[in-house]
Amino acid sequence: MDRFLIRNNKKPNDGTQNSEPAPKKKKYDESSVKVRRYLSEYLGLGFSATKSDPVNAQCVLCGQVLANSSMKPAHMNRHLSTVHPSHVGKPIEFFKRKQEAFASNCLEIAKVASVSSKALRASYAVSYLVAKQKKPHTIAECLILPALVKVSEIMFDTKTATALQSIPVSNNTISRRIEDIASDIVMQVIEQIKLTKMFALQLDESTDVSGEAQVIVFVRYQDCSDIRENILFCQNLVIDKFFAEGGILWDWCLSVCSDGAAALTGKNNGLMAWIRKKNPKVKWLHCIIHRQALALKRMNAHLHETLNEAVKVINFIKARPLNSRMFKLLCQEMGSEHQHLLLHTEVRWLSRGKILNRLFELRQEVHMFLLEQKSAFSSLFENQDWVCRLAYLADIFDKLNDLNLSMQGFRTDELSLNSKMCAFIKKLEFRLKKVQRNSVSVFPTLDKFADDSEIDNLNTICDCIREHLTKLRDELVSYFPSIMNQDRTQDWIQNPFVEDVTSSSGLSDKLTENLIELASDRVLELKFQNVTVSQFWLEVKGEYKELSEIAMSALLPFGSTYLCEVSFSAMSLIKTKHRNRLSVQNDLIIAVSDIEPRFDNILAKKQPQVSH
Repeated sequence: MDRFLIRNNKKPNDGTQNSEPAPKKKKYDESSVKVRRYLSEYLGLGFSATKSDPVNAQCVLCGQVLANSSMKPAHMNRHLSTVHPSHVGKPIEFFKRKQEAFASNCLEIAKVASVSSKALRASYAVSYLVAKQKKPHTIAECLILPALVKVSEIMFDTKTATALQSIPVSNNTISRRIEDIASDIVMQVIEQIKLTKMFALQLDESTDVSGEAQVIVFVRYQDCSDIRENILFCQNLVIDKFFAEGGILWDWCLSVCSDGAAALTGKNNGLMAWIRKKNPKVKWLHCIIHRQALALKRMNAHLHETLNEAVKVINFIKARPLNSRMFKLLCQEMGSEHQHLLLHTEVRWLSRGKILNRLFELRQEVHMFLLEQKSAFSSLFENQDWVCRLAYLADIFDKLNDLNLSMQGFRTDELSLNSKMCAFIKKLEFRLKKVQRNSVSVFPTLDKFADDSEIDNLNTICDCIREHLTKLRDELVSYFPSIMNQDRTQDWIQNPFVEDVTSSSGLSDKLTENLIELASDRVLELKFQNVTVSQFWLEVKGEYKELSEIAMSALLPFGSTYLCEVSFSAMSLIKTKHRNRLSVQNDLIIAVSDIEPRFDNILAKKQPQVSH
């Protein structure tokens, strides 16, 4: 402070004298700035008026623009005498002619630079197809457009081919078009969420080929006729930022479905802990398919050893190119249905069942090949107990694969997936009872092998199967405790026309009476048979609003992260090692979304750039 006062030759105020306050600086007021008007006599100096606000002066000879504050005769005279000295003193008619020529040239330039409405729409259509098929953006300019031109020249005429060449499909243009289309799709979803004020989320995180973390979020919401689900975004950003920018409130969120990663489900620092601070009523669901996969990991020592040995046999043949080619020739000579084994992949849900079934089908070919190679693994296929365990593993994992496939797909809800898991556990108990009577008829592969090999004593393999089925049942029950509690309070949602469904509905007296009235309506019962459950409850919303809202709150939550897994597979096709710098979000939104873009709305925003 002292340095500031000394530098300004002022003494510091010691309080003994009254110092006058420094005068306040006047604030800048744009309204006080003088705006100059263009006068017609300025054309005699070679300057016309622009259409901007405020108006500026533009030279009709070279096109240079003078700012409004410089629109003075002295400045115009100086420009004319220094830049165009040969035109000093020319009559005003000369400059009028130059003004008309200058305006005509500007129109021609604008006409050439502008894009026709049809060409612009075609550009967006091509961009949409490129993103939908997960192709590189350069394919439009390098392949699609040249192919169209060639086909038009052959099938039609040169004029048509020339017209097609006006479609803008450069790499950067396709990228901008894809961004516009993706923004329109997301905007449609956000508009619908704001309209219904109720949604559920499904999210998962993974890394792309460049090692960058990507969070994929799907949203499920309702429209006027049914439940819809669509990708919301795929970015490495905070979800709250996207919600704030889109005007989406966390109070509207019913549930979040994810895998069991600690970063997502942590009670103190996880994503769910943060979401519950925003909305304590949000329900978290652990992906049902993921829980099923976790329950399968534990098995008894004999079966685990058999599985590991089977994988080693496959790797011995499949992972070595020479062995793989020789095994293929052997299968061809023997006329086998298959000629290749399948490699095991731990992260793939269906891998175990597929590799074990293929290995069992080719067991004779594999045994013969291992004998030729003098491999110690050949003794495994000479052991009937080992082959029996292999046949059982092929059977049980095949049934688990069937369960997994039945739970995959679009528009699956928690209620239907829980029903399928409950049915599988009951089937498991039935198979366990059969095995306890030393019967393996419920395992067709093992049963056929036992008959063909004339194995009379199945006690050893039955003991092994019994132990595994018991452990598998216990694991599934531990991961799905609510299923075995026989909670029937939501049965009326899946079918309100079942007899005595109201006795265990768990509804208030008033709502129970409404449910009885609904269940007695023959017209509604016929309608229920022709539509999906969600469509039915949305159709009766006007008459039974409270029942419909309760039903929709149960049908809306996701039951699995299947959509995220499908999107990660699509992302691996879009962002490859050759395109590792690509921002994948816009392409991925178009690739996995089933919402049609509103091209008319997009083109309306681009209207100033379009010539008709």
